[in-house]
Amino acid sequence: MNAKKAAGSKGTSYEGFTAEERRAMKEHAREMKAAALGADQEAAQLEKIAEMPEAERAMAERIHAIVKKNAPQLMPKLWYGMPGWAKDGKVVCFFQNAGKFKSRYSTFGFNDSANLDDGEMWPTAFALTKLTAAGEKQITALVKKAAS
Repeated sequence: MNAKKAAGSKGTSYEGFTAEERRAMKEHAREMKAAALGADQEAAQLEKIAEMPEAERAMAERIHAIVKKNAPQLMPKLWYGMPGWAKDGKVVCFFQNAGKFKSRYSTFGFNDSANLDDGEMWPTAFALTKLTAAGEKQITALVKKAAS
């Protein structure tokens, strides 16, 4: 990858990363430092959720409550500026609000540490435009399975 000076920035950037992606990487570095210093991860996560636009905030708050109730072994934390829930320090699942990367929908996703294996192929991310009772039921089941 060729390094190049980003227009108007003080540091080096790399071709191919959007401004949002660079911002997320910087957020991740701050999150790691804060965690190492013993910052309250849940409080930081709730602060980030509170900054979201209303519709996305409502989904994130609901997902936070679902994870907390149904998978208490998963610890809330921030992950690249997004709400995440981790087990043994590894993020199992996360909520990416649509505004994070200027997407048309929010995403609830799982990393490879999630226990979702189902044969040779299974979904690891779900697009969300709103969170209905049926969606909450599906998320609850997925979170329980992922955290087991």
